[in-house]
Amino acid sequence: MTVCTFLLLTDPHFKRFRLTSLGQFSTVKKRIFTSFFAGALFSAMLYGLLNQGNWFSFPLNSTTQWLILLIAYPLLSVLPQELIFRSYFFHRYKRILPNKTTRIILSASVFALAHCVYDNWVAIALSFGGGLLFSYTYAHSRSLLVCVLEHSLWGLWIFTLGIGHYLDSGVSF
Repeated sequence: MTVCTFLLLTDPHFKRFRLTSLGQFSTVKKRIFTSFFAGALFSAMLYGLLNQGNWFSFPLNSTTQWLILLIAYPLLSVLPQELIFRSYFFHRYKRILPNKTTRIILSASVFALAHCVYDNWVAIALSFGGGLLFSYTYAHSRSLLVCVLEHSLWGLWIFTLGIGHYLDSGVSF
């Protein structure tokens, strides 16, 4: 993350306001919140049917760790990922990948591949789907903060619901 931040900040062609502004949030906010609430409802029902034993297990069984995650995850995981896979990726490869759709798909693919470290197909599939959402949001909002918000919503929901064990490195607090 440090290297990507340095490269972005020292590049005279990079528009630094994209790191701190809400950009075109007004154009994407309805889609973000509508898709989140619909997806959260659907995933809660589906996961509840398929795996009732783990349904909301994290906040119920490890409340302190869950509360720490609510604060730490957006700052220590989401922000670095969005900086690298959205802000840096979109800026770095804009010249050789001028088509926005191509950048969205490749960003999502690289994001999913980075989640191979979890050694399960669920992590890769969730990351690819999330990567498509977050890349689309970045391409249309041009804002790191908007992507951090959306990624945080989905990630915290996944952990809260109980699916987060597929994306858990085993680190405990």
